[in-house]
Amino acid sequence: MINEIKKDAQVRMQKSVESLEHAFAKIRTGRASPAILDSIMVSYYGSDTPLRQVANVTVEDSRTLALTVFDKSMIQAVEKAIMTSDLGLNPATAGTTIRVPMPALTEETRKGYTKQARQEAENARVAVRNIRRDALAQLKDLVKEKEISEDEERRAADEVQKLTDKFVAEVEKALEGKEKDLMAV
Repeated sequence: MINEIKKDAQVRMQKSVESLEHAFAKIRTGRASPAILDSIMVSYYGSDTPLRQVANVTVEDSRTLALTVFDKSMIQAVEKAIMTSDLGLNPATAGTTIRVPMPALTEETRKGYTKQARQEAENARVAVRNIRRDALAQLKDLVKEKEISEDEERRAADEVQKLTDKFVAEVEKALEGKEKDLMAV
């Protein structure tokens, strides 16, 4: 019973860290990354479709993404979707290929992205702590139902705290790496 609670907490905390890394991938650094375009939806025959399902996104060089649209009639729709997104990108169409140059980051935008990264990291830390709270509540319920002793609960609570510390440290490490990426010129 205790092991199941700890295992569940560990899996959920790991998912929180993975979610943070996914959120960090969407924050633009000076380098080109296909993950930046993951949030863009394209109007594909009347329904919104993720960009990845209508085009192949590749990194052409360190500052340029190249998109090859599967359906040639969709080139204008894909270009419009990229322009209207809040990413500040200006695609250029060359025949069947759409090139998306990554503009250089100014000091002001770097600070804004760093602030956004810190907010995402704080959200991940809060999520990890909420998972700890849930696990501790489950342990207290087991003590109330007399399924485990108070000593067992205390030992399990210490182990849950160690898990929490480990995952909060992972969040800090990820944030540090992202801030370093953002501030690199």
